[in-house]
Amino acid sequence: APLIFILIVSFKSYGLALLLFLASSVTDYLDGYFARKFNVTSILGEILDPISDKITIIFVLLALIIELNSVFIAFISAVMISRDIWVNGMRELNARLSHSDRTKVTFMAKIKTAIQMSTVSLYLFALLINNAFLLFISNFLLFVALIVSLVTGLQYTVNSLELNGKEET
Repeated sequence: APLIFILIVSFKSYGLALLLFLASSVTDYLDGYFARKFNVTSILGEILDPISDKITIIFVLLALIIELNSVFIAFISAVMISRDIWVNGMRELNARLSHSDRTKVTFMAKIKTAIQMSTVSLYLFALLINNAFLLFISNFLLFVALIVSLVTGLQYTVNSLELNGKEET
């Protein structure tokens, strides 16, 4: 992720950044797919996988904010990062209450990550070919990712608060 950031911001090497980002995205997907297929999942993997996804997305979004000088990308990124911090707080709360299953990664959250990765890839491709229309489409997809991100954050919150409320009664 830091290498992709440097390639974008310092060297304007959008093609190489795109290739590295795509390689990262594909290997992330394959890692999860094979772990589930061969039943070699682990608690550590369940924790580290979403963290590595978030780190990669955050680094590239920050690079795009700088490169495109975009308040729009900055605002949406700030909201998505805030949501991620909030969800991590919910996970911490549930882990302390021994109810980690309430904030396990959901299918919708995986969709959110796929939308984010596709959007970032499209941004990088648009920069590579210098296409304003694709940048516009990327902005739209980033907004869609924000909506899905907020919906999943709300789902995690409701699941956490429902469980915690039931225990107190």
